[in-house]
Amino acid sequence: MNQDKNDITSNGEQSSTQTDEEQERWLAVRRERLARERRRNLAIVASVAVVALLLLFLLLWKWRSSSTAEVAETPVVSVRVAKVEKQTIAAPVSAVGTIFPREQATVAAKISAQIRSMALLKNQVVRAGQIIAVLESRDLVAQRNEAIAALNQERANERSVTTGTIPETNAQDQKALRDAQAKVRTASATYDRRLVLYQKGGISKKDLESSQMDLTTAENELRLAEQTVTLRTKAINPNDRALAAARVQAAQQRVATLDAQLSYATIRAPITGIVTDQFQYQGEFAAAGGKLVNIADISEVIVKAPFADTVVAQLKVGDPATVLPTDTTGEEMTGKVTLISRSNDPLNRTVEVWVTLGNGGGRLRANGAAQITAATLTKNDAVVVPASAVTFEASNGNEGTVMVVDAANVAHETKVTVGIRAPDKIEITEGLQGGETIVIEGNYALPDGTKIEIAKDEEKKEGNATEENKPAEK
Repeated sequence: MNQDKNDITSNGEQSSTQTDEEQERWLAVRRERLARERRRNLAIVASVAVVALLLLFLLLWKWRSSSTAEVAETPVVSVRVAKVEKQTIAAPVSAVGTIFPREQATVAAKISAQIRSMALLKNQVVRAGQIIAVLESRDLVAQRNEAIAALNQERANERSVTTGTIPETNAQDQKALRDAQAKVRTASATYDRRLVLYQKGGISKKDLESSQMDLTTAENELRLAEQTVTLRTKAINPNDRALAAARVQAAQQRVATLDAQLSYATIRAPITGIVTDQFQYQGEFAAAGGKLVNIADISEVIVKAPFADTVVAQLKVGDPATVLPTDTTGEEMTGKVTLISRSNDPLNRTVEVWVTLGNGGGRLRANGAAQITAATLTKNDAVVVPASAVTFEASNGNEGTVMVVDAANVAHETKVTVGIRAPDKIEITEGLQGGETIVIEGNYALPDGTKIEIAKDEEKKEGNATEENKPAEK
């Protein structure tokens, strides 16, 4: 301003030569220039103010957007839940065993002969008593016919001895006995007469002694005849009968032996089952003792598996067990423990356990493999949760966490200690009492205090369960 005044003063000094009109024109130009400068300064100030307001508005908008985003970052998580229940739980133990038929038989030839007829029997079902092979037996038939002839001959000889020879000999012995008795009577009478004559001096002593000798001889012959009759009655005749009967019996045994050998020529199935193996076929020569077929009854099978000796003490005969064949993808089958071995395998420290089960559908194959699962450490009235509800701190640890849902549908992390573990459920020994609602699906990495909502299908299940638990209206 001082400069302007100086300019005006100087200009005033110079305006002595200028007209008033020029001075006014110059002043108007000066005023216009000053007005433009003021407008320019006002525009700059206004622009700065507008920019400041825009920056302030932008900051406010960003702040409100961030607040809204923070509210939106707290979503409601949809999960599945379940009630903590008290029930029975048991720890399963498993072992892989071998499947054996309940009954099996190896059929072999008992005589050496050519196989006259035998069908292809492998994988075929045979019934007990069914003919499975016929061996050549014409030579045995001829031998049996010869033995039958010998038997008939011995029977005829026995009849001859008992009805002919023995009665005839008995009659001869009786005749000899009677003759001896008559001879004794005659010799005795002769001796008596000669004794009287000798006493009267009618004959010599020599004649008397001759009569006495004849009497003694007759008496000896009588005793011999009597002993012969006795011996034949008590010994000779029974022995002759027994010898004839023994020859008949020997002939009968020979026929029976040949009958047995002939029966061996027709081979029958000893049990009902499936022919698992066939070793010989029609036209081949079967040696005595040579195996023909193996038959297995697989309507009921036994799975024999080695269990660790540390867990066998917790098993007992009659315990239920599940069997899952390893060569198929079928469902588990249920059986029961029928035998626990009383001896250990010293190398593997295992004990053989037998599980018997029905196999009417034939799903289990003989000599196949199957996994046996039996229950041990059974505990009643235990606090049990689904296995998916527990998140473990370590895979082999006994501590973990469970998300418990309160009345406001907020999930809270709860520390628990587990006990017995089953494939689908776990016992909780500490941390839960029973009756709590817990998250069983969607609990992985779920933050503590998260607002949750129950899945729709879960709500329907709970609603149905509630309606079922309501008493019926009268």
